Amino acid sequence: MRVAIVGCGVVGAAIAYELSDVPGLLVTVVEQHQPAQHSTGAALGVLMGAISQKLKGNNLRMRLFGIQRYNEWVPKLEIDTGRRILFNQQGILRLCFEGENLDIWKKLASVRQEQGWQLKMCDRAFLATNYPHLNLERVIGAIYSPGDRQVDPTALTLALVAAGQQNGVTFQFNTPVTQVLPQPDSTIQLQTSQGAIAADWLVIAAGIGSTALTTQLQQAVDIRPVLGQAVRVKMPQPLGNPALQPVITGEDVHLVPLGNDEYWIGATVEFSDFGDPAIALQPNPALLETVMQQAIALCPALQHATIQHQWYGLRPRPEGRPAPIIEPLPGHSHILLATGHYRNGVLLAPATAAKVRELVGV
Repeated sequence: MRVAIVGCGVVGAAIAYELSDVPGLLVTVVEQHQPAQHSTGAALGVLMGAISQKLKGNNLRMRLFGIQRYNEWVPKLEIDTGRRILFNQQGILRLCFEGENLDIWKKLASVRQEQGWQLKMCDRAFLATNYPHLNLERVIGAIYSPGDRQVDPTALTLALVAAGQQNGVTFQFNTPVTQVLPQPDSTIQLQTSQGAIAADWLVIAAGIGSTALTTQLQQAVDIRPVLGQAVRVKMPQPLGNPALQPVITGEDVHLVPLGNDEYWIGATVEFSDFGDPAIALQPNPALLETVMQQAIALCPALQHATIQHQWYGLRPRPEGRPAPIIEPLPGHSHILLATGHYRNGVLLAPATAAKVRELVGV
């Protein structure tokens, strides 16, 4: 059986890797650019599973599945490919500010304990002792999730590609898809810049590029770009205790330790003012500056940071329906959508891959 996947961000790469161990399955991935570009390249890889405020439901199950799967995948990928993948296993510290109701977090901690996950409430005294670099002026406490993770999305995606190649997956990069042609026998033919590809199943995992492909098939899925900017900085020395470096997040600003006294700071959330996904979004420097100032207010030592790199990418957000979209395309039983993950593509990629495998029936 032949499966074609369009798109090789972290979602497409995870699907290819998941399917690559199925005997007799021929998997081909087509990507119009190089892998891990756009939304994957812009992501910070902060994996909020247990610390998500969702109490139950499919989205929570997907999140927790992703955490568990990365605990297995990352060490295996490193061994199998020889690639190093930054994987912070020190958890996530989520700061709570004046006006927040800590009882909500205490209830969540109780629910998570019943679900087999641990959340710890931290008071100001604990924070002052263990995280002396933080400005606690407006902070009333924190919730610490030791089971959550952070992973380098680009390194992860490239390792998934390398492992998929080792398992026999064919990857065609710099290869735009020009036409999708469903055949009378339920197979699909992809026309690409490099020629035709025949498949029994097609998986559309192309992020914001999914809209154009589905429009060709008279089943347009409206996915809008939401721009995100982030920066990598280097400090004169580590922030706080070098042995205690979880991801710290507060008021939607993330401080991600990278080792070597380096940190990622992000990310902005920038919507198009035009309402037209065809009009290219451009990063707003003022919004990135606002995120930086929020980060400095949270951690004053960051004012001494040296900016090493700043970048942006476009997250795929479904219009008028929840993210993500993982289902057959209406009217096309052998064309699957695995797209529109918005801000959680990295976290939800493993569960997406498992769902696609189930839908394909292997």
